[in-house]
Amino acid sequence: MRLVFAGTPEVAVPALDALIASERHEVAAVVTRPDAPAGRGRRLVASPVAQRAEEAGIEVLKPARPRDEDFLARLREIAPDCCPVVAYGALLPRVALDVPARGWVNLHFSLLPAWRGAAPVQHAIMAGDEVTGASTFLIEEGLDSGPVYGVVTEEIRPTDTSGDLLTRLAFAGAGLLAATMDGIEDGTLRAVPQSAEGVSLAPKITVEDARVDWAAPALRVDRVVRGCSPAPGAWTLFRGERLKLRQTALAPDRTGLAPGELAVGRNTVHAGTGSHAVELLWVQPQGRKPMAAADWARGVRIAQGERLGE
Repeated sequence: MRLVFAGTPEVAVPALDALIASERHEVAAVVTRPDAPAGRGRRLVASPVAQRAEEAGIEVLKPARPRDEDFLARLREIAPDCCPVVAYGALLPRVALDVPARGWVNLHFSLLPAWRGAAPVQHAIMAGDEVTGASTFLIEEGLDSGPVYGVVTEEIRPTDTSGDLLTRLAFAGAGLLAATMDGIEDGTLRAVPQSAEGVSLAPKITVEDARVDWAAPALRVDRVVRGCSPAPGAWTLFRGERLKLRQTALAPDRTGLAPGELAVGRNTVHAGTGSHAVELLWVQPQGRKPMAAADWARGVRIAQGERLGE
């Protein structure tokens, strides 16, 4: 098939690579979000998908909005059979959805209908799911509600961050998306409507969602830290300033600390929760780079009884 691929961040690049490598399909163009400010100089930088497409000599389209008439006119000229999508980052209007004869097919990082929305991997970890996966589905105007072509499953490991899990799903999902294109092209795949049961939503993680509640059980605290890593980053207050928590570990043998109360050992830092303690491994003070929690604790000279979250 003749394809136009839509995607923006690094997590979409493995799928683009898989389609470029396919001997059965032609990636005629790529649609991505416009260049965005990045780095200290805030200079405009092309998206990872745009950079990869340019390396491969593929035409790149960067509409401000996917309903812009210039973009739609060019899309009609290219006349794709199908448009595979991975984390494009903008809603597609009906007028765009109608252009490819076989529709727009999204690779979504959950087992639909679970975790529809922008942050499925983060929500799966924070909810304590043991298994997740990726799904390919035909895009409709509803939120991730279209019929499903195929799925792959992936175990959530006890120490997985959202970054770890998303990296694995990006590569597993790339193979799924390429196989879905093959199945659509040769007529062996049919999209199956999603179940009306088991629907859950995964909206974008807000700053407040990422704030640690030290009165919650240790398991919940650890899940929030892992689910919000690397972005937006779990955080708490210490001496009135924001402290990001980059990595923690459960410490079931360490008890007797009040929620948020800190206990500093020679090379360890523990914080109390609503159950047993968690060990702080990596933290990031406001305006500074991430550092080992033990180094941070030595620098700030924590007094006995001091707490996080106050």
